[in-house]
Amino acid sequence: MTAAAAEPDIHEHEHRDVSGGWLRPTVFGAMDGLVTNVSLIAGVGGGGLDRSRIILTGLAGLVAGAFSMATGEYTSVQSQNELVHAEVELERQQLEANPKGEQEELAEALADKGIDMTLAREVAAQVSKHPDEALRLHAQEELGVDPEELPSPVVAAVSSFLSFALGAVIPLLSFLLGSHNLYLALAISAGALFGLGAAVAKLTRGNIWYGALRQLLLATLAAGVTYAVGRAIGTSLS
Repeated sequence: MTAAAAEPDIHEHEHRDVSGGWLRPTVFGAMDGLVTNVSLIAGVGGGGLDRSRIILTGLAGLVAGAFSMATGEYTSVQSQNELVHAEVELERQQLEANPKGEQEELAEALADKGIDMTLAREVAAQVSKHPDEALRLHAQEELGVDPEELPSPVVAAVSSFLSFALGAVIPLLSFLLGSHNLYLALAISAGALFGLGAAVAKLTRGNIWYGALRQLLLATLAAGVTYAVGRAIGTSLS
């Protein structure tokens, strides 16, 4: 093996897509679905409801939560995209009305990044010969977004809906299979929370144990408070 062959190719690496509009709603949806429904089930179970009523409550929470998450994600992403489009259109008008001023503004932005001012002006002049590329670069510099790579509101909504439903069904699994044991459902949910927290930590290259335990502790706090409230209300009503 030659020395050249033994050296690693520094160009052979790939980055994951973090701007496609699916990762955040998927992760958040699964977490939210699991935490929401385990807390809901802990509350009504602590209040003394039987298996059939727990299933009904859990399924209602799943459907309502999934549609709520999907609607919220679609509206949020669509509104953000509309705002970006409006600002990009304003930038387009400014480029047409004052091309020299905008060119100088781009050169100054490049110079602020450490490029020699003379070279920055040459680059800005070259870029300005291509209106679409100039608009994209101005948007990146001034708005911090690439107008050609905006997240899809449909993808965000569908990802959120499906992941919330998947997370929310986990606390119901044991009841759907015939169990009447609330603590079994809570134990299954705890395992899922630990695993999901670990998966997210691995995805983000964080500490797996820290991510798993953090998610488990936060969800335990939410479910514990809801259980205590449900038990207190159930006792007072009985």
